[in-house]
Amino acid sequence: MVVPSSVECQRRRARHRVVVFVLLMLICCSINKSFGEEEKCRDIYIVLVEGDPPVAFVQQDTKKSEILKAHAKRLEASHDQFLQSTLEEGTYKKLYSFNHIVNGFSVHTTPAQANKLRNAPGVKLIEKDRGAKLMTTYTPKFLGLPQGVWPTGRLRHTKNAGEGIVIGFVDSGINPFHPSFAYDPKDDYSSYNRTRFPGVCQEGPMFPKSSCNGKIISARFFSAGMEARGILNASVDILSPYDAVGHGSHVASTAAGNHGVPVVVNGFNYGRASGMAPRARIAVYKAIYPSVGTSTDVLAAIDQAIKDGVDILTLSIGPDEPPENTITMLSMFEIFMLFARKAGIFVAQAAGNLGPGPYTTVSYSPWSVGVAACHTNRAYLGSLVLGNGQKIGGIGLSGPSFGEGLLQYKLVLSKDAVLANGVFPKTPEFMDECQHPEALDLVIVQQSVVICTFSAGFRNGSSSLPAIMNTARTLGFMGFVFVANPNYGDFIADPYPFSIPGIMIPKVCDAQLIIDYYEKQTERNDKGVVTAYHGRAAIREGRFATYDEKAPIVGRYSSRGPNFIDLKRKPTDLLKPDILAPGNNIWAAWSPMSVKNPILSGYNFGLLSGTSMAAPHIAGIAALIKQRNPSWSPSMIASAMATTATTYNKYGEPIMAEGQELYSLHQSTPFDHGAGLVSATHAIDPGLVLISGFEDYMSFLCSLPNTDPEIIKTAIGESCAHSFSAPSDLNIPSLTISALSGSQMVKRTVKNVANNVETYVCAVVQPTGVAVEVNPAWFTIVPQGSQDLEVILNVTQVQDSFSFGEIVLTGNLKHIVRIPLSVLPVSMS
Repeated sequence: MVVPSSVECQRRRARHRVVVFVLLMLICCSINKSFGEEEKCRDIYIVLVEGDPPVAFVQQDTKKSEILKAHAKRLEASHDQFLQSTLEEGTYKKLYSFNHIVNGFSVHTTPAQANKLRNAPGVKLIEKDRGAKLMTTYTPKFLGLPQGVWPTGRLRHTKNAGEGIVIGFVDSGINPFHPSFAYDPKDDYSSYNRTRFPGVCQEGPMFPKSSCNGKIISARFFSAGMEARGILNASVDILSPYDAVGHGSHVASTAAGNHGVPVVVNGFNYGRASGMAPRARIAVYKAIYPSVGTSTDVLAAIDQAIKDGVDILTLSIGPDEPPENTITMLSMFEIFMLFARKAGIFVAQAAGNLGPGPYTTVSYSPWSVGVAACHTNRAYLGSLVLGNGQKIGGIGLSGPSFGEGLLQYKLVLSKDAVLANGVFPKTPEFMDECQHPEALDLVIVQQSVVICTFSAGFRNGSSSLPAIMNTARTLGFMGFVFVANPNYGDFIADPYPFSIPGIMIPKVCDAQLIIDYYEKQTERNDKGVVTAYHGRAAIREGRFATYDEKAPIVGRYSSRGPNFIDLKRKPTDLLKPDILAPGNNIWAAWSPMSVKNPILSGYNFGLLSGTSMAAPHIAGIAALIKQRNPSWSPSMIASAMATTATTYNKYGEPIMAEGQELYSLHQSTPFDHGAGLVSATHAIDPGLVLISGFEDYMSFLCSLPNTDPEIIKTAIGESCAHSFSAPSDLNIPSLTISALSGSQMVKRTVKNVANNVETYVCAVVQPTGVAVEVNPAWFTIVPQGSQDLEVILNVTQVQDSFSFGEIVLTGNLKHIVRIPLSVLPVSMS
């Protein structure tokens, strides 16, 4: 498998650096016993202590009161006193006090001092910082927003596009100078209540006070963890809310960017961009930096976002692996999200980019909405036309070679243009990959279309597309063709905007057609040296979108279920991911610094893929639902999206998913797409919703098999007063049973949020090997009324893998409510 994108290459290098760092730390901490040497082994630890945080101390509607503030100060003082009385002076530095949704702190100290904390009275939980990672013009239309949710006419006159809702973004910051975040004084924001969310604007480098302009309503940055790591690079790790990466700006504009912003890259207009909820306000919490991301900065940002009172929280970042030595749902990250949900905040979380294998999701809990990523039906396809008239399709987000592709130019293989007497290593990056201008003969390559080949440098991450473009500009190529290599197989190509004509040919079979033509048209002497180039080629326009109604297709990278409870990957009775949203090739705002992605340096827009891009789609749609239904809880919003999602494309065919083999497809399952592709039009009027709250989540945790109630009490601070007969009884809009033996009855309760009495009929698409019955088979429900449902499942045939189906409740007023079923029948009795 080969993935040559610059993002993936950087990930590989980062993983290598982390492994080396961890090995050095282990050596340091195991061999060097003296105090002075142990100081070098300091790390960050996150600690929860006994006692209620302010969110539990006072009611939600008074959380800005002086009572809350005073209690928070007392907590912070108690943390200082606790550390002073427990640890030796000079051996630690407190980084943050968590004093809103949890009671705790983070501290930078040595392993020996951390053990003292672990054994100290009053400490509930201590976790070593695991670090944190980063995980449009067209998607609003693809999701039906202009026609079904936003009104016709000028957007500024609508009250249906997120007006008055605040979306919080814990990410890499924001580019405040971008038009997606500009404030238009002609807009009427009179319905927004500033006293509800006064916000704080932290000034700093590249982030003046005026950055908080009414669209960006608040901006903070959290850097104590990053600075404690001692990895600060002052040139890129900017100590302000400014986004030096681009990721945070991309995410924020996808959810809440202004409507109708022209997307212009390299002088070409790709259309107009809009966020899902373009009238929503943005609160920024920068916690990820180019050099490093720490969990402690992320958790401090989450704590502050909830304290500030955001309505929606977007987490396109987080740990990229499950926690060690604990239940997945009881890590610090999950606990913070649980208390965010308790505070009434809807949390949209990226499901992870570790697909397509099973058990790869990094969203584990029922209190956050884990979002998978799919392709839309928009694609950018370029082509290479050879001198014999043959047309080879590829990926090329660039203009044509001079002459609109009608003129053809000399075709040269990079390896044949290498300077014979050049003083440089004869390695693939010099010979095949067009990484170094000094390696190629200017006379041969100038005014030519040059073939650059994927080889070892791209495989190990040392080579890059920006280097190819630099070589092409320096030597005056008419264009470049980046082709697959039979020795490495097909690769995945994302349509990066090329500033010069270029095209990527990611399939070996297509690349071979080009090479075959080239060799037939090239004369060589008896030593194999080229004496004449007769091959010709031209690059055609690649910047115009094409559309394929087969979408959505689940992205190969998108993390998959089943959900699991611990490092042993034991499946649990909870569906993950929760829902599917567009995440592939998403145009959105960018930062010109583009520190982590040099191919986008200098650009104001980026075309990116990942579940990081999918999560803000759900956050923006949640804002639209919240605006229309201010009293709805987060679980009601989540239910509205899940039960109205679709598992079919526009042709009425099942959603497909990319598989392990490159360019292969298989029929998607709930472990790929969750409930299905979100439908904003239907989610705002779901008919019925399923509701769960904090007490239900506690009952769910307490019913997990082989779980010690004391561990739950220690982590959450609440006793297991009640538990379900099985975890699958949690009242959520899906039903998962990871080991069904014989027969089992599961309960669900639905509430009518429509304005009319409606009669529903229950139907079931039966999973293979399981007979499912729903009682009652039909019911009539009044507005705000509730109806209990019993779902009885009987094993009819043992299966060696999960099987899938769904419960469908069809109302006589055209509401349709879908509940996906994922069942593994293991025994007849």
